[in-house]
Amino acid sequence: MLLSGKKRHPILSTPVRMISVSFLLVVITGTLLLTLPICNRQGVWTPFTDALFTATSATCVTGLVIFDTYTYWNVLGQGVILLLIQIGGLGLVTFTTFFNITIGKKLGLRHMQIAQESVSSESLVDTTRLIKMIIILSLTFELAGALVLSTVFIPEFGAEGIFTSIFLAISAYCNAGFDILGSKGAFSSLTTYSDNPVVLYTIMGLIICGGLGFIVWKDLYNFRKTKKLMLHTKIVLLITIALIFGGALLYLFNEWHNPGTLGPMSPGDKINNALFMSVTTRTAGFNSVDIASLSEPSMLTSVFLMFIGAAPGSTGGGIKVTTLAVILMTVYSVVRGKSDTMILGRRVSQPVVYKSLAVVMIAALAVLCSTVTIVFTTGPDVEVGGMDALFESVSAFATVGLSCGVTAVANVASRMLLSLTMFIGRVGPVSLALALAMIPNKNRNQVVPEGKIMVG
Repeated sequence: MLLSGKKRHPILSTPVRMISVSFLLVVITGTLLLTLPICNRQGVWTPFTDALFTATSATCVTGLVIFDTYTYWNVLGQGVILLLIQIGGLGLVTFTTFFNITIGKKLGLRHMQIAQESVSSESLVDTTRLIKMIIILSLTFELAGALVLSTVFIPEFGAEGIFTSIFLAISAYCNAGFDILGSKGAFSSLTTYSDNPVVLYTIMGLIICGGLGFIVWKDLYNFRKTKKLMLHTKIVLLITIALIFGGALLYLFNEWHNPGTLGPMSPGDKINNALFMSVTTRTAGFNSVDIASLSEPSMLTSVFLMFIGAAPGSTGGGIKVTTLAVILMTVYSVVRGKSDTMILGRRVSQPVVYKSLAVVMIAALAVLCSTVTIVFTTGPDVEVGGMDALFESVSAFATVGLSCGVTAVANVASRMLLSLTMFIGRVGPVSLALALAMIPNKNRNQVVPEGKIMVG
């Protein structure tokens, strides 16, 4: 029995709703903290809507910003943002469960079910071990990344370079895209380090490690014993490699002679930055070239990569690479006249196919609503094109954080919708839909007559 005498509020009745509420509480807490004058360099109250947008972007590990993180927020404000990124990347439920395990507190069945849903674990028995692995592995990657980055930033910034290295390492691993390099130029991100392979490849490595997903890392760790990989792991690795190198080739082809991006660089730097752009567009949000200067084919490439995103159970967003695989192979199976979806010699169950279709449709609807709202609500003084609005909306949904300048000029209505889009993207389209579905299905076993519809 999950309920022990007390009837829980409907909002807290399922693990999915609890997880959604936990993200919302983190956003609200972060918003209240960021409004305080002690969190910014000017010592003034930050408007609530601006603080809400920033807190949502940080908690949803997106990276879209209204203010430059270095020039507007002071160290305390940056610390709040960094904490929101870490909690948002790994999940509040993951942190609280790990803390309870560490102090030896016995967890109830309901808590374990929520934790199981939070980390996408296959069983309750495996959840505790997986959560320990998530925290230890994450801290290890972040520490290793910070140490490597410190070899660049400490010589350049002195003691301040320590915090810069830690901030960037956590932001990169959590696929957040926030940076505190504003001293090199507001909103410059990594553009001043486009010729520094140490910075580019360290950030890329952290992004990929965070984006593969904890289930994949666990399976890779167990490979030495089992000598085999799950289908999920194979799909994630294959599509991740294909997207990274495929995207890089497209960027090289379209931007090689572009004077605003790769054009002035040496051949080696062009390859490094094309790889970096291919990696970062899949939910990280750092940029080593000027996004606004990208050619239209590269903008479309970025939209495609952002929409797909990372792997399930990772710190990244998007519809996820496994969803893409299921959709593509379902279409392939239908074209070949087969009734079952097959991937690498394995049959995919119908519920997984249905969920994949639902994820794509809800994601597309969220992006469409956001795009249309931005285009039609932007004031007459600022003209936002459809491609720019689409780019910004997909960036918000996929929790990427790359911006072509729309967020900075968007009005309150557009920013609030972008905030909602970021929240949907982080919690998950289907998960949020289930969390909002307050009416139970009482007729689950009811037999209804079949209706025939002609399609195609």
